Amino acid sequence: MNAIKQRYETLIDKYRVRLRDKAISRARARIYASGKEPEALSEVALEAVVKDEEDKLVSELKSKGIYALLAALGLSFWV
Repeated sequence: MNAIKQRYETLIDKYRVRLRDKAISRARARIYASGKEPEALSEVALEAVVKDEEDKLVSELKSKGIYALLAALGLSFWV
């Protein structure tokens, strides 16, 4: 049982790292699009932008998961 829990924790950690990396990439693009340099922002401001991007990614993944489940069940959902 301990091996299963350890494997689960490893999987969750990998997921969080990939999510964080993607959020950092999106945050960097968002900052450049606003005409600023990431180095010009404070640590707190950068963390806020990255956290916002993480929240957006989680929301997108949840909605895509629901759509995939509905498609697997053969149901249609029009938004």
